[in-house]
Amino acid sequence: MSVRDLADYPWDAVTPFRDRAAQHPDGLVDLSVGSPVDPTPEIIRTALAEATDAHAYPQTVGSPALREAIVDWYARRRGVPDLTVANVLPTIGSKELVALLPTLLGLGEGDVVVHPTVAYPTYEVGAQVAGATPVRADDPADWPDGARLVWINSPGNPDGRTWTVPELAAAVRRAREIGAVLASDECYAELGWDGPWASEPVPSVLDPRVTGGSRANLLSVYSLSKQSNLAGYRAAFLAGCARVVGDLLTARKHLGIMPPAPVQHAMAVALRDDEHVAAQKQLYRERRELLLPAVTAAGFRIDGSEAGLYLWATEGRDAWETMGRLADRGILAGPGPFYGADSTEHIRLSLTAATERVAEAARRLHSAAL
Repeated sequence: MSVRDLADYPWDAVTPFRDRAAQHPDGLVDLSVGSPVDPTPEIIRTALAEATDAHAYPQTVGSPALREAIVDWYARRRGVPDLTVANVLPTIGSKELVALLPTLLGLGEGDVVVHPTVAYPTYEVGAQVAGATPVRADDPADWPDGARLVWINSPGNPDGRTWTVPELAAAVRRAREIGAVLASDECYAELGWDGPWASEPVPSVLDPRVTGGSRANLLSVYSLSKQSNLAGYRAAFLAGCARVVGDLLTARKHLGIMPPAPVQHAMAVALRDDEHVAAQKQLYRERRELLLPAVTAAGFRIDGSEAGLYLWATEGRDAWETMGRLADRGILAGPGPFYGADSTEHIRLSLTAATERVAEAARRLHSAAL
């Protein structure tokens, strides 16, 4: 399979619902896509401006300052104290890494890539582009022998599923039994809300309590898009097994895949400042506290969603019918079918709209039962 064989981009199917919602007299409330609307913090914008004299090629491996900042961040924020710069690598956002990882690992026809049952579609796309076979499975016991790559997503997009330390340790053991690289997409890890995540940090697959003392074949993937409002910068990174990181670095050097030098400088500054991250989390908390009770009052059940950037909701009917009913109230959601065959009755509601618009959505949901 090649990129020419990919289906139409799924979000094009949402356009009629957007048009329908935009006809509401009080305007559209777009809760469909998790694209940040809040300003990029001034400290980061200043750093970007300071680095605009970028006359030389940037380093694919990342600048020394960025690599050290990633190492320090994992120790400070993720409970991973023993990384070195040989364990980390910047990427041009996390989506390109998700899409290209099977190809960069040399996977192809006959290889299996496992990803969650309810999942961000790019895991499957990446497997298909490489010519590998994507398989949906959540329980490590169901991961097939011989799988070459296993994706987990914690906290999950769209459902907010969050893996505990014992669950992650079991996943690591199973991945090693079958000889797979285990890649953990952790880009919502700063956004814990309910259950243990109200008071505990979301654990990383690289946490020493998980790894058993070895990072072999383990990767953690992270993005600054949400915690720092850097979606437009395409600022992300991976960390983990030095051998796998080294192989990826070699491939990326050959392909010329490297974040621009000014972005690398801005990333290093962002990773060293925790204050703006706490402020952004508080904004998302306020929006969640507005939206969640309104959604449940309107007759929806919230599944999962104990962490992350979304509410994963169902009213027990076909998702496309729910999309239309919400659009009639001027609210645009993300359709569950985009995330797998088991999601035909769910919708995804993002917390990234401006607080005033989230409050307006809550008002509309409270005003009349759907």
